[in-house]
Amino acid sequence: MSSRAAGGMRLSVVIPARNEEDSIAHSLRSLLAQDYPGSFSIILVDDNSEDQTAAIAEQVRMETASRVGLTIVQGAALPQHWTGKLWAVHQGIEAAGQAQPDYLLLTDADIVYEASVLRWLAAHSIARGSVLTSLMAKLRCESFVERTFIPAFVYFFQMLYPFSWVNDPKRNTAAAAGGCMLVQARQLAAAGGINVIRDALIDDCSLAKVMKSQGPIWLGLTHHVHSIRASQAVSDIHTMVSRSAYAQLRYSPLLLLGTVLGMAATYWVPPFFAIFGHGAAQLIGLAAWAFMTISFWPILRFYGLT
Repeated sequence: MSSRAAGGMRLSVVIPARNEEDSIAHSLRSLLAQDYPGSFSIILVDDNSEDQTAAIAEQVRMETASRVGLTIVQGAALPQHWTGKLWAVHQGIEAAGQAQPDYLLLTDADIVYEASVLRWLAAHSIARGSVLTSLMAKLRCESFVERTFIPAFVYFFQMLYPFSWVNDPKRNTAAAAGGCMLVQARQLAAAGGINVIRDALIDDCSLAKVMKSQGPIWLGLTHHVHSIRASQAVSDIHTMVSRSAYAQLRYSPLLLLGTVLGMAATYWVPPFFAIFGHGAAQLIGLAAWAFMTISFWPILRFYGLT
């Protein structure tokens, strides 16, 4: 699908932002520099930040000569039964409605895009007829904590939500990466809008489930979209893992227990037999351990750790 065809689609970018003064300028500048050939606009919703998020965004707007319109919306007070981020997204979509966009890019304030991403997303969505196209951003992997846990998080996310299953219209598995989600505006409205997931804690996967009921969705991993948010402590990684995993397990303690026991058997038993076993048991343990290592290798290469 050519960029010319993609460029015929009107597109609005919606960014909810709360206390994002460290990253918002980088994110906005990367979006303002997109080579998308068509009409698009950016709506930043300042979700009652207590830092300089709004002021920095205004400075970027003033100093950047761009054909792209950047609108800064001051978020309203949070109503009952809404999570803060989704209320901000809802307000952004409402503001974008004046432009009557064909597509909405729902993104986060710590996400930085290479210049061709928006054009690629639109062309890919048109070619596949996807109602939701999501790219899992390459997470920051610089500190010791990040290098230790981030590749494993991505690896297990792909096990919980196999991308081939997500992308198969015949399967019920639905997932998305909240940092970068291109949604067909008309289909989102037909599904009830953001309002239908207004209280969801795992907003991206909840939205993916709703959108898959409307048509095909697609999820992929990319080098061209980056999260610049730092994870300095193990607790930061733990929050990401617990959100994704517990949602897929439908918040069931029994499913969680079964999964933990199953993972323990899968990942601890082979090394145990490889080290302490004898004969056939040791050979089987060594083989299983080798296959696990091979399956993890692509993620290590993706993050430049091999």
